[in-house]
Amino acid sequence: MKSENNQKKFADSFQQAGQYLGLGTQLTATILLMFFLGRWLDSKLHSTPIFILFFSFLGGVAGFYNFIKTVLQINDKKKLDR
Repeated sequence: MKSENNQKKFADSFQQAGQYLGLGTQLTATILLMFFLGRWLDSKLHSTPIFILFFSFLGGVAGFYNFIKTVLQINDKKKLDR
């Protein structure tokens, strides 16, 4: 009985943490994608580093916006579940 209870607590903790695990990867991917888009545009238009800086900044803003929005949604969902 005690072992089943511990396993359930362990599974619940992983389920709760799992909602947050992909956020860092998602943030990094957004910034890197925008960086490489800026780098590609700079190579095509011969305008180094204008687009790299612009799109990296844009990727950072978009990534952090998505990060904060997702965390707030998860927290709102937790409040409703209680």
